[in-house]
Amino acid sequence: MKRPVFVANWKMNLGPTEARAFMKKFLAKYKQHPDRTVVIVPPAVSLTTVVASLGRRKDIIIGVQNIHADAKGAFTGETAAAMARDAGARLALVGHSERRHVFGETDEETAVKCARAFESGLTPLLCVGETLKQRDSGDAASTVLRQLRSGLSRLKDAQPKGILVAYEPVWAIGTGRTATPADAAAMHGALRAELSVLTGSRKDAAAIPILYGGSVTAENSRGLLDAENVEGLLVGGASLDAGKWNAIVST
Repeated sequence: MKRPVFVANWKMNLGPTEARAFMKKFLAKYKQHPDRTVVIVPPAVSLTTVVASLGRRKDIIIGVQNIHADAKGAFTGETAAAMARDAGARLALVGHSERRHVFGETDEETAVKCARAFESGLTPLLCVGETLKQRDSGDAASTVLRQLRSGLSRLKDAQPKGILVAYEPVWAIGTGRTATPADAAAMHGALRAELSVLTGSRKDAAAIPILYGGSVTAENSRGLLDAENVEGLLVGGASLDAGKWNAIVST
């Protein structure tokens, strides 16, 4: 993927009707930029609507917010990776902080889901991040690197260099608090160093985009992108407004 990478995570917002209206407004404003990648991750019920809204626009990638660890089965309410791929998704969020801290998703489950995503033709975007308690106790880096190692632990051969990583400090998600560019740069540097170890190659590690997520706005996006090792943004609330989203992806 070309960098910077901008990912809109709509979470549990914008059903099919609202999603269709959003896409019409956004696509009318946003003209293709060949030097970046734009990804929209709607809720599962709006996935096919957003895919259909793209028409001939091939410059925007659609993702899915969650996949089940199993390929199929009696899991009411869940979405299999292959089903998401069939519906038009090309990327899957894995280990988002809300999946970890609201739904109790474990490090092991993120590992299985990353592997399942690859198996089904989806690119996993592995989310890692620490809570305020972990940061204040000095465990921020160890927590984030443990999550990274676990997420990649079931991947094979060259698969690790095909992922994306997003650092999203839990204390900065939906709170209005944002890690400073220096905070983001420091953690992204630690992630890059660990990726060099895990892939066995600095070149392969450099091929993995590392995004920042956590109360990103149109106003702070430029400063975050200018930080060292920050190669994209994972955006929540600000991505629900077509005008604000256009401003961010056009940064």
